[in-house]
Amino acid sequence: MIKHEQIEKSVGLLIVLTLLTVIWGGLLEIVPLFFQKSTTTPVDGVKPYPAVNLAGRDIYVREGCFLCHSQMIRPFRAETERYGHYSVAGEFVYDHPFQWGSKRTGPDLHRVGGRYSDEWQRAHLINPRDVVPESNMPAFAFLADVKAKDTVGADIEKKMEVMRGYANARGIPTYSDEEIKGAKAAIGDKTELDVLIAYLQGMGTALKNVK
Repeated sequence: MIKHEQIEKSVGLLIVLTLLTVIWGGLLEIVPLFFQKSTTTPVDGVKPYPAVNLAGRDIYVREGCFLCHSQMIRPFRAETERYGHYSVAGEFVYDHPFQWGSKRTGPDLHRVGGRYSDEWQRAHLINPRDVVPESNMPAFAFLADVKAKDTVGADIEKKMEVMRGYANARGIPTYSDEEIKGAKAAIGDKTELDVLIAYLQGMGTALKNVK
């Protein structure tokens, strides 16, 4: 039987046992989640991102919005009173990768959908100081000059097929062939700013009115 003193004196043994402990603990924490319906089944109202919103999400990721804004409202009074209903796992089944995060230079955005008008979002993204004088957020006016179909929308059909593969593997509703074929037409001549606003306006709306 290995004694505690032997473990402390043997660096190699200590490393091996530490790794085994972390791996075992990780498996006990993570594996059960794959069998819980609350984490693998979309809640009522949550659907795959429409083509426009999916393109907007790519802009959100590309521009590093997740570096300053989380999308995870914790079930604490201080958070729910400020941001809205706490985040639920079933809302994120179509998110690959997740945009949860814990860094909040700016506010959490999970319930931002519908909180402000499209015009407010546009003004805020073009020059944040016009609507929030104390904001230190960079301006994204250049997004209004770029057609989404030339960048994030160029391969939107392929992206939707990949997302459908994720959904099929988990047995949840996903895109139809018609939705994928009509993706480029849906994006049309919208700018990168337009699709980003569409993504923001759809964010967290499935549980928006839950108390």
